Amino acid sequence: MYIKRHIENVLESAINEKGALCVTGARQIGKSTVLKTLFQEHRELTLDEIRLRRLALEQPEEFFEQFEPPVFIDEIQYAPSLFPYMKIYIDKTNAKGAFILSGSQRHEMMTGVTESLAGSINLIDLYGLSLREIQGDEFSERFIPTQEYLSKRNPKTLKYNEIWEHIWRGFYPEIVAQNTDWSRFYSSYVRTYLDRDVSKLGQVRDMLQFERFMVAIAARTGQLLNISAISKDTGISVQTAERWLSILVASNIVFILKPYHNNIMKRLIKTPKTYFLDTGLASYLLGWDNAKVLQNGAMSGAMFETFVIGEIIKSWVNFDGVTPNMSFYYYRDKDGNEIDLLINRNGVLYPIEIKKNINCDKGDITAFKQLDKIPEIKRGDGCVVCMADDVFPISGNDKAVGVRFL
Repeated sequence: MYIKRHIENVLESAINEKGALCVTGARQIGKSTVLKTLFQEHRELTLDEIRLRRLALEQPEEFFEQFEPPVFIDEIQYAPSLFPYMKIYIDKTNAKGAFILSGSQRHEMMTGVTESLAGSINLIDLYGLSLREIQGDEFSERFIPTQEYLSKRNPKTLKYNEIWEHIWRGFYPEIVAQNTDWSRFYSSYVRTYLDRDVSKLGQVRDMLQFERFMVAIAARTGQLLNISAISKDTGISVQTAERWLSILVASNIVFILKPYHNNIMKRLIKTPKTYFLDTGLASYLLGWDNAKVLQNGAMSGAMFETFVIGEIIKSWVNFDGVTPNMSFYYYRDKDGNEIDLLINRNGVLYPIEIKKNINCDKGDITAFKQLDKIPEIKRGDGCVVCMADDVFPISGNDKAVGVRFL
């Protein structure tokens, strides 16, 4: 069963802007499915096929003589040698949308893209299914806690237990759309990711140790990144831990949330936070066998926060295809004041706190006042995203927002 993706409009627009369109994202996130659905006039080629991969690597010029554009090339990271020949074709023909590319490993792709296709390609990330998409909700605006946004939002109902079931199962299309066994899916997913993505980078020799590293990162989702502690716990060097974390980020397994900082305020924490982009994968790595165990566990708050951050990221990426690295921050100072997420929109900071509680009060937004002390900063409406069913005021323009309004 195909679930309509909100990013479809972005992709259909992007294909007409430049000679090539490249969609990256985690393995099995639905890249090939959505691209084949939208662009059926492009001949599909996958470099998973050994014969095609060998031709691309050994005779890249002949590759495009045999397979004339428009073409859709899946797993393009296996043959970056094709990029210069794409550039030649695009420059010669000035064709739009001649090449559609997809891949799950940015490490190998980006060098070739930067050197050969700069200015000729649109790069777009695809993330897991959003709650909106799962529910068939066509609302596609990016989340921002303003009254204007909330007045437009008319979300479907979402029961408390349903939320935790979604968090536990995760958001890969196969796990959502098919009656797939949860444990078998993620076991196979991890093995495939290690064998076909991580091992090919040549930077990891011990796959079992890398899997333990993934578990260590999952156990710290929503926390400040302490690379030294992770290094000690997993028995690898700090340099190796940093390199392996960059692999998880490039694979769209982990998202790095940067701290907000201001040169005038010297007491801000400057360490980033890490978030797993799929809570189902994190739940599997941490050994939670069902939603109830997750809901009642010590990490339930961190997993709820991870889920909310992921949903907000998806709403922004699906709106315009841009991953909001430069718009999303968190706030924490050395006095312990913390705000889970700051959205910087047109120079205005919108503070968001995330609580798994049903009830919220003024105590949950105390740290918002710290933003008023930052010179030359304009603070917008704030909110606490929580398990409430509706939206209700807390103080001034700050409000509690039920998770279904994301």
